[in-house]
Amino acid sequence: MHAPPRHVYVHVPFCRHRCGYCDFALVAGRDDLIDRYFAALARELERLPPVSAAACLELATLYVGGGTPSHLGPDGLRRLFDLLRTRLVPVAGAEITVEANPLDVTDAFVAAAQECGVTRVSLGGQSLDAATLRALDRDHAPDDVRAAVGRLRDAHLTVNLDLMTAAPGQTRAAVERDLDAAVALDVQHVSVYCLTWEKGTAFDAARRRGQLAPVDDDLERAMFETAIDRLEAAGFEHYEVSNFARPGHRCRHNEAYWDLRPWEAFGPGAARFDGRTRITNHRSPTTWMKGVLAGGECVGDVDAMTAAAAARERLVVGLRRRDGIERRAFRAASGHEIDALAGPAIARWVTQRFATDDGNRIRLTRDGLLVSDGLWADVLADR
Repeated sequence: MHAPPRHVYVHVPFCRHRCGYCDFALVAGRDDLIDRYFAALARELERLPPVSAAACLELATLYVGGGTPSHLGPDGLRRLFDLLRTRLVPVAGAEITVEANPLDVTDAFVAAAQECGVTRVSLGGQSLDAATLRALDRDHAPDDVRAAVGRLRDAHLTVNLDLMTAAPGQTRAAVERDLDAAVALDVQHVSVYCLTWEKGTAFDAARRRGQLAPVDDDLERAMFETAIDRLEAAGFEHYEVSNFARPGHRCRHNEAYWDLRPWEAFGPGAARFDGRTRITNHRSPTTWMKGVLAGGECVGDVDAMTAAAAARERLVVGLRRRDGIERRAFRAASGHEIDALAGPAIARWVTQRFATDDGNRIRLTRDGLLVSDGLWADVLADR
């Protein structure tokens, strides 16, 4: 019997503009669908007991992502949270995150976020360099990022700033300037992602036509090492491959994912997890709306893992974290021994200096983190 989830993700699929690298579940320029989205979300939420019930869902974290949730505007944000409150009860001190585009962060939006109980805003800045923003097909300017952070910090909201490296034409010096600018903004959390060329995106099509080119692998690595060095020197903890936090400001919602605690999820493309089975909604926002309104749910994929497969996934997400994995804790949580699952792979990583193993705790080294995506096939092979 799995414990009831205390973490919820809600996907808002609307954007003003789809960036060229984006393959997320969203629609751009379709605000005519917002009312239908709310109707479908209300229907999907009916699988939870109402807040008046003894079994109502009490939340430690709530994460509203997208898309661009801030595109709903102040009134739309209030409407969303009024709906969520019919089924969700955040506990005292809950972490409540909303993703936002810098252009949307007006004084009115910040006031609405405070009214809704938001404690943390994840800002899709991506860069504070005008040339890099143009290369990434973003619709805001560096000063928009600075103004948004200023408003959020003045309201005493925790701020995560997303930064992207390996953008077309980006230099290592430009990355260094971005990192210095982010530190100067005094945000509490920074997420750093290397650009990925997802199949089906406008960037991928332009790459195949020879109009865009990825940065060199060595430069991409140097950019990410620069991010680690600059942010750690500024007092940030590098606590997961892509995530850096001031002490006390790690993202508690993401840590629930990485601990494989059960969570609920609503909206197109959203995936819920009960500790063993991951159920992912249909990615198409319009298909999801139609299916939910017709039958209460619209599932695109079901991944029912065996106990061993769930343990292997726990090993992978655990090793993405700088704290690594402690053998006894892993056995207690999964019922499996690490060495029975991946002993030869771990020994090989230690020999290659991709990991350290003191007999109790296994951690990836910096070199291991930088190539981590290429390591997991050995662990997940028997899923």
